[in-house]
Amino acid sequence: MSSSTSTSCSNPQPDDAPTGYGIRAFRKGDADALAALARRAILTIGPRAFSPAQVAAWAARIGPELFLARANEDQTLLVAVDGHDRPCAYAILESDGHLDHLYCDPDHTRRGLAERLLARAEHVAHAAGATHLHTEASELARPAFERAGYRITHRRDFAIEHAGKHVPIHNYAMEKLLA
Repeated sequence: MSSSTSTSCSNPQPDDAPTGYGIRAFRKGDADALAALARRAILTIGPRAFSPAQVAAWAARIGPELFLARANEDQTLLVAVDGHDRPCAYAILESDGHLDHLYCDPDHTRRGLAERLLARAEHVAHAAGATHLHTEASELARPAFERAGYRITHRRDFAIEHAGKHVPIHNYAMEKLLA
């Protein structure tokens, strides 16, 4: 919960991997699949750490238009795909080194996709001259970022407006210095 035809990924073709997954740049036709993937992840995994009201407010913020807008802003959208080129996970890297959105379809977790997306984002950012990356990680994404070398700078408590209410929620500001 951090808050395209972006092809600034160094290799726009899926890379080969022993797991059968690849990472490629976003295509406009991915927008619906990525929105569905993110909502499914939030609705399926979110209840492990968040209340029903928090999950509903969080999921309501994701739609296909978000991905198209990010692409039009020339942000880097990295998409992990299966052997049939179907999106399974994704990350959004902004030009200022802000890593926004790291989501994995619940059917594809624990296969190293988050780690591979974070490593690819780091490579892209480093190649663009970034000296550090920063993000706001949910309670659920925090461990993946910590494994990738990010450190927590502080907890962020805020509210999401949803259904006429302010729903309190939190995440963690995290950063990683690049070598």
